[in-house]
Amino acid sequence: MSAAVALRADFTAAMMRALARSSSDANQVRRLLALAAIYEGGTRSEAAKLGGVGLQTVRDWVLRFNAGGPDGLIDAVPPGGVPLLDDAQRRALAQIIESGPIPASHGVVRWRLIDLAQWVWDTFAISVSKQTLSRELRAMGYRKLSARPRHHTQDDDAIPTFKKTCPPKVAAIRATLPRGTAIELWWQDEARVGQKNGITRRWARRGTRPLAPKDQRTASAYIYGAICPAEGKGAALVLPRCNTQGMALHLAEISAAVAPGAHAILLLDQAGWHGSGALTVPANITLLPLPSKCPELNPVENVWQFMRDNWLSNRIFKSYADILDHCCFAWNCLVDQPWLIMSIGMRSWAHG
Repeated sequence: MSAAVALRADFTAAMMRALARSSSDANQVRRLLALAAIYEGGTRSEAAKLGGVGLQTVRDWVLRFNAGGPDGLIDAVPPGGVPLLDDAQRRALAQIIESGPIPASHGVVRWRLIDLAQWVWDTFAISVSKQTLSRELRAMGYRKLSARPRHHTQDDDAIPTFKKTCPPKVAAIRATLPRGTAIELWWQDEARVGQKNGITRRWARRGTRPLAPKDQRTASAYIYGAICPAEGKGAALVLPRCNTQGMALHLAEISAAVAPGAHAILLLDQAGWHGSGALTVPANITLLPLPSKCPELNPVENVWQFMRDNWLSNRIFKSYADILDHCCFAWNCLVDQPWLIMSIGMRSWAHG
């Protein structure tokens, strides 16, 4: 039997125990304490029992400690396999994702993992599975996200221009009001909710396709909704159609929700019933139209998406009255959580 390997002389039992107390690596702590027992005069068998290992393992710890000190008792992270894609190939992959597919060339209008795997093969002659490619994309910071709505004829300068001119417009409205009048920024929009309901994503086991109810009937209603993100409050009506009369009723509802003595600036799109000459606007509200064809400027669009995803989709509405009940339930769930309105609705370019 080979002789025991002596421990290096520049450490003591007290030093080993101090290192163990300061270490956050459980395996290193166990090994340090086992070797501390040897420094105190204990046998290798006692050290093996303390560490819960055999004598040969203790000998290996001693060799690692003598060669590398306390750091030698830390398990090295295995290097893993060689990545299939190098940095240049990842940059090319990111570029093709950002630019999007060309339908005439790639045959799809959005990238799927299988399409990107085919592109990697066509471009680099590298065969990569969908699972591996998914890990690569996640490591590069990509996720499958919901796209923001953008009108196909939108003016490219409309949104940045409005963001720059909105604060001066609000200041101009403020200048027309009595000194000291509090200003509330409100946002307004309408959403149709009907029996032809949407189906959202849901958690399910890989390889299965979950089912969701789908109705083909056509009864529907409209939620007139408005939020004041800075105050975390909202005002809504559920009506059978969108027209000037319905908008007038909603403006009255918003007016009642504005704080006493305050004035509301209501940002809304340019639907015909929003700018009708027959529309009665309460004295404590000023309408500020958004640029045409720019729905992403209106945070109420995000409110609708949240309400559909969490309360209104994947349902069968038995009747028009059932639609009304569910719309009211969903909106009341929203306004009962003012922090949710703040989180969804706050816009730094508008609220400063």
